[in-house]
Amino acid sequence: MIKLIKSTFYKEKETKEKLCDFIIKAEMLSMGKECKEFEEKFAKKQDRKFAVFVNSGSSANLILFQALLNLGKLKKGDVVAVSALTWATNIMPIIQLGLQPFLVDCEVDSLNVSSKTFEDALKIQPNIKAFFLTNTLGYVGDINKIAEMCLDKKILFLEDNCEALGSAAYGKLLGNFGLASTFSFFVGHHISAIEGGMVCTDDEDLYDALVVCRSHGWDRHLSKDKQKKLREVHGVDDFFAKYTFYDLGYNVRPTEINGFLGNDQLQYWDEIVGKRADNFHYVNKAIEENNKLISLKVGHMDIISSFAIPVIARDKETVEYYKKKFFDNDIEIRPMIAGNMARHPFFRKYVGNPGNQPNAEFIHNHSFYFGNNPELTQEELNLFVELLKN
Repeated sequence: MIKLIKSTFYKEKETKEKLCDFIIKAEMLSMGKECKEFEEKFAKKQDRKFAVFVNSGSSANLILFQALLNLGKLKKGDVVAVSALTWATNIMPIIQLGLQPFLVDCEVDSLNVSSKTFEDALKIQPNIKAFFLTNTLGYVGDINKIAEMCLDKKILFLEDNCEALGSAAYGKLLGNFGLASTFSFFVGHHISAIEGGMVCTDDEDLYDALVVCRSHGWDRHLSKDKQKKLREVHGVDDFFAKYTFYDLGYNVRPTEINGFLGNDQLQYWDEIVGKRADNFHYVNKAIEENNKLISLKVGHMDIISSFAIPVIARDKETVEYYKKKFFDNDIEIRPMIAGNMARHPFFRKYVGNPGNQPNAEFIHNHSFYFGNNPELTQEELNLFVELLKN
């Protein structure tokens, strides 16, 4: 079978050997210097000032919204817009933390929210306080215009960049258009730390709030100066300092194993991104030449570090035809992320009226994706092209 992802790590054999050696020699495996080093290196590579490492991409989403609530940038009951075509744990923290999710439709030819669909959403729900945009599968719409709209309307703009590490548009890496962005280092993503996630931002107050939120609400991982100020404000003496909780938080810390793996795999960022981009361009030509399929508009993108390659059919009969072709050739395929979030039982249970998302609904019924990873062979890429011919 041609799986979505072939290995746990890029260059797996040597990575596992280095990991075994690290574990044997490590004095501690709970969060420490490897995690801190990964944060610093990742922030620099992503061109952000700050990065906070956590145990999963889902946890990154959770502490981002909790930190915004802790800072008073959001309050209970506020409406948070979110892409209709996304992953469940982009919406679940919004519900769990007492915020109101509002689904924003995508464009069929980008899989992503556009300034038009966001504008349409604002006409229906003008009280949006934040917008959590998913950069679906590593592609993007006119995100520059969306960012401008949010700035103009004082809407907090946040990006889920879990599927888009290394993709760039309008001269900027995706994940750098808003106040903050989240990333995932789960096995199937661009860089694997087995499990892990990151929140990136240029806002120092948000960074401090995220650091506090990650570890129980205490101050242990803040700078000495910031610890001193907090303790003075709250009258905390040295005896209780390490066991004082300043705000709402969780234990979503990563381990040194995750940090070590992140540092090791980060060296392959450019190689991984380059291969994914080359694979996309090679295979996408067959899609562009097939009038039974809808090709993505990607001319505005500088780098396409796609997580997977989508097949979007013009009708139901065609999508079933191509599904069978891929199944028959033992190629793993999946729904487009998880389809339209409005369809999912948890959303209908806790939100109620899901609204109307005609394009996400079309994608739900007329598409699937197959894997794009840096270990694909030329023979496998040629098979994809052959299968996608009209």
